[in-house]
Amino acid sequence: MKIEEWIPIQKEKQEINQMSPLIWAYVGDCVYELYIRTYLVDHTNLNPHKLHIEAIKYVKAGNQAAYLKELYEDLNEEEKDIVRRGRNANNHHLPKNSNVQEYMYATAFEALIGYLYLNQNYKRVKQIIEEFILKNH
Repeated sequence: MKIEEWIPIQKEKQEINQMSPLIWAYVGDCVYELYIRTYLVDHTNLNPHKLHIEAIKYVKAGNQAAYLKELYEDLNEEEKDIVRRGRNANNHHLPKNSNVQEYMYATAFEALIGYLYLNQNYKRVKQIIEEFILKNH
């Protein structure tokens, strides 16, 4: 089953654009983590505990923030706007294992993934995540 066959998105682009960037990040976190977990299951032969330890390397806020900063110049204007909105979202959550700036950029990364996913731009989601995996492998 292809990702676009999972759950058909019922919202129009205008409605998605009006969502809070924290909603995009909420969805993006899930999509990103599922992609990473699926990748690890497909490309390793690790037990669940070791899979979790390996997945942490990819989902850490610091790693996401660093990658977003590298990726930023390759984003189109719409994607840069989504990142800006995600970074500036008023999130009252205090990060446990990163500083506030890293957490803001990680939220922006997840917002970008969520926004692209909600707009059914699955090819771009896959491209961004796979480039991240290659840089961190």
